[in-house]
Amino acid sequence: MSVLIVAGLLGAVYAYWHHSEIYPSTDDAYVNAHVVQVAAQVSGRIARVFVSNQQPIRRGDPLFTIDPTSFRIALEQAQARQALARQAVSADSAAVSAAAAALADRRVQLDNAKVTTSRIQRLRDKGFVSAQAYDNAEATVQGARAQLNLARARLRQAQMTLGNTGTQNERVREAATAVAQARVNLGDTHVSAACSGRIAKLSLRPGDVVQNGAALFTLVCGRQYWVDANFKETEIGRIHPGQLADITVDMYPGHHFRGRVEHISGASGTAFSLLPPENATGNWVKVTQRVPVRVAVLNPDPRHPLRLGTSAEVTIDTTNSAPPPSPAIASHP
Repeated sequence: MSVLIVAGLLGAVYAYWHHSEIYPSTDDAYVNAHVVQVAAQVSGRIARVFVSNQQPIRRGDPLFTIDPTSFRIALEQAQARQALARQAVSADSAAVSAAAAALADRRVQLDNAKVTTSRIQRLRDKGFVSAQAYDNAEATVQGARAQLNLARARLRQAQMTLGNTGTQNERVREAATAVAQARVNLGDTHVSAACSGRIAKLSLRPGDVVQNGAALFTLVCGRQYWVDANFKETEIGRIHPGQLADITVDMYPGHHFRGRVEHISGASGTAFSLLPPENATGNWVKVTQRVPVRVAVLNPDPRHPLRLGTSAEVTIDTTNSAPPPSPAIASHP
């Protein structure tokens, strides 16, 4: 009888060991989800708050608004400056056209003065006009040439003042950018939910003054949950991404969630702790480390809502997928 009892105990121990080898499990696991720190994109006074603490919301639902009065005024000012910039560019464009017309007129006057001087030169050679008349004609040519150079300089100055033409003009683009920024700032006074989930840590009230970028409250996104399970380093060799898992949470002990291994951390949990252990100093005691494994929850159940940070137990089936192949090492000549 004692032999049968011992054999039964040994068989039970072997079965437990074999099961734990195939189905590694840990209760050092916690539910997690995406968390959005809601912040204002502009500074101002809160006008309305549309949500309350722990309220479930959907993506796109309004959260709060900032008093838009000053931002509407800023947009109107930017639009007025844009109109002024367009008027200024139109005036400068007209100035360029006028300078180009003046240049063409000066070119015609110079050509006419050259023709007149050539005629007077022929008459002077025949003795019909005096040398003084020819000198006056030459002076007129030189004056026309100087006026032509002046007209060219004024055209260049007008073109530089104008800059690029049309929508590519620098002042027009700057004014358009200012209008776009003012419009964005006005739109940022209305803040909506980035995901569906639940509000947490809300203390915002109408009349509060908020600063740009300062976190105001938390939005826990509820469409995607996972469990951060900390397995012993001796078990990690049998765990690979893609393997299926069974998840139970302490809130619902009789309910099972299906899971799948997404990835395994590249370091143990203590490697990123605030005060990591200094194993190279003092008396060293070997302690089995734990490595975080992220297990996605495949079937979240609205009747059993998961809560961020709650305890869970994860059991992984290591028989349902083969380990990934080792990466090839490139040979270098």
